[in-house]
Amino acid sequence: MEWFVMGGVEELIKAHGELEKEVYLDFENSSPVPGEIVEVMLPYFNKVAYGNPTLTHKPGWEAYEAIWKSAEKVAGFIGAREPEEINFTPGETEANNLALIGAALKQKKNGRKIIISEIEPLSVLHVCRMLESYGFVTVKVPVDEEGIIDLEELKRVADREVILASFMFVNNEIGTIEPIKEAVEIVKDRSPESLFHTDASDAYGRIIFDVERLGVDLATISSYKILGPRGVGALYVKSGVSLEKILEGQFGTQRLWPGVENTPLIVGFAFASEKAFTNFERNIAHMRHLRDKLIDGILNGIDETLLNGPKGDRRSPDNVNVSFLKCEGESLTVELSLKGVYVSSGSACTRRILQPSHVLLAIGRKFEEAHGSILMKVTRYHTDEDIDYVLQAICESVARLRTIYGSMGG
Repeated sequence: MEWFVMGGVEELIKAHGELEKEVYLDFENSSPVPGEIVEVMLPYFNKVAYGNPTLTHKPGWEAYEAIWKSAEKVAGFIGAREPEEINFTPGETEANNLALIGAALKQKKNGRKIIISEIEPLSVLHVCRMLESYGFVTVKVPVDEEGIIDLEELKRVADREVILASFMFVNNEIGTIEPIKEAVEIVKDRSPESLFHTDASDAYGRIIFDVERLGVDLATISSYKILGPRGVGALYVKSGVSLEKILEGQFGTQRLWPGVENTPLIVGFAFASEKAFTNFERNIAHMRHLRDKLIDGILNGIDETLLNGPKGDRRSPDNVNVSFLKCEGESLTVELSLKGVYVSSGSACTRRILQPSHVLLAIGRKFEEAHGSILMKVTRYHTDEDIDYVLQAICESVARLRTIYGSMGG
């Protein structure tokens, strides 16, 4: 990235002045780590378990124990049978790469067909595009206007040639909760030897699920999506499932990911998981309340707005994605930032290159509707007062930008 096309990051920060209040809602991109999680991690940098977990000395044994106990905790939260089924990676992107490339290479003797949905994350879409250059074939299943995968179309395209299917459990952009169990049953019925992967990063910590009951072979989860540290995630690999390694290097405790493990981040991930599942029902009810207050406040208070994704129980409890007509999403994120409200526009993964979200286009949004969207996610730490402030800031910002749009003949 060039430093800095828009005139200097220092000037942009100065332009914010003294902010009345700050509300961070851009949890799709990154997460400020709560102090209680940071405090748990700190000793592992220089006081305990700072050794290489493969070495036979006290710091190494401490690191090994910390990683093992972290894997036990994470395994328990997703219904995995053994800690060995949890493979820590540097994040969601790496876990998705390991799942898809590792499964495709291992399964290629059985066929070349991979099935995904039209609204998978870029770390799935781009990997599948790369695999196509090696002779694999990707079939994309469409979704309806709420982002729910078409199970009838899945029945039509699934056959014995399928070696791998990958469908997100919860869509990261529009919050749609997908019928994963039904999708697994369809694929496995037609191709029993195939592997099924789900990116469950936006389900973990928001929905109680059990990988055994879902029937998936592989599942990705992420730390920062549950307010944990960046730089760590995990891939669940069901016992008996074999993947090709996609990296080579120093042997560690992670059988599918070489190198020296980042013990402080792994410990932070496990503790963030504990916090996410403590008082779970109360926290989720609180998040749903704030989500609906934000959605209803926008749709009822601002004309020409569109909710992207479903309402109610088919939507993740934290997700709000709205399109504002006659208002460009990137401009709205800047306007809101100047008021201390931090959101992302369109797809968080594509906003730097100003392309409309592939997810919004897949559910039938026009280019201008997709470009006018913003994505927000609430957490258990947010309050009603935070949402009141956000609604006020959005109303003022949209009104100002639409005035500019009108004056330009829009």
